[in-house]
Amino acid sequence: MSPVEAASARGTDVNPVERLAALVADDMRAAEVLIHERMLSEVALVPQLATHLVDSGGKRLRPLITIAAARHCGYAGQGHHKLAAAVEFIHTATLLHDDVVDESALRRGRPAANTLWGNKPSVLVGDFLFARAFQLMVETGSLTVLDILSHAAAVIAEGEVMQLRASKNLATSEKDYLAVIAAKTAALFAAASESGSVLADADDASRRALRDYGHNLGIAFQLVDDALDYSGRQAVMGKTVGDDFRECKVTLPIVLSVARADDGERRFWRKTIEVGAQEEGDLARAIEYLERGGALAQTMERARNYAARARDDLAALPQSEIRNALADIADFVVERAY
Repeated sequence: MSPVEAASARGTDVNPVERLAALVADDMRAAEVLIHERMLSEVALVPQLATHLVDSGGKRLRPLITIAAARHCGYAGQGHHKLAAAVEFIHTATLLHDDVVDESALRRGRPAANTLWGNKPSVLVGDFLFARAFQLMVETGSLTVLDILSHAAAVIAEGEVMQLRASKNLATSEKDYLAVIAAKTAALFAAASESGSVLADADDASRRALRDYGHNLGIAFQLVDDALDYSGRQAVMGKTVGDDFRECKVTLPIVLSVARADDGERRFWRKTIEVGAQEEGDLARAIEYLERGGALAQTMERARNYAARARDDLAALPQSEIRNALADIADFVVERAY
């Protein structure tokens, strides 16, 4: 059953991600087969742990965009399946490593791999997936693709280190934080979009448009996640409200709140984020400050601005159903908060 048929069976409207998946359904099925084939290992724990996360209900948005970019630009080979699998492996590896660093208990509403198997296996299986990703990149036969994605992998790692340094640091500025998410989130979206066009030998204007689209989409995606962490909508989406708060992460809502906080609010943020001394009721109080002061609304407004930029980036590309779906995904990334 296609994503569109599945949505119809549920009696729901087809969202842009499902619509795009339906447009490239055969390619996504081929990529999915490849993802599961390349997770296999004679070491039983490797596919067991990897499958736990890979099959935990993610939308495959990054590999979907990779395939869509290649198809929109006229690619007719099979290399985009390998490229999509490589992108998914990079994403999965970073999630495994993130959960260890953040000491996360849940991922997509399920126990995180590190809580089930421990930190060491999670890190090592993440390394395995990174290695598989590079094997797949090489198999595409494109040095340019290898350059784009290997650079993105390095930037993502830098972004995680930057975020670690910003943790509990209330002096983090909005500029600093945007640099963090540009590296740790937007870099892979941008690389996924651009590398698909590279396989199709797209012209420089198309490559640039898709790279910029991915970058701005990734920023919008992360800003919405930042806001959702303090929203009841998070629970509806199968995630835990307040994970960032409990992990003392300084995300944009807190950056904006601290910038206009009075003395009492500043003392609260210092106690709960810088010191990490959190008590019952502190999350509810944090949400109250973020809502009352407008920090959540401002975060969403910035997300809308980046989503609009992503949509505008696609104007340089020829009209197609795929382009229209990609543009609508930029809006959907923001609308999922409601």
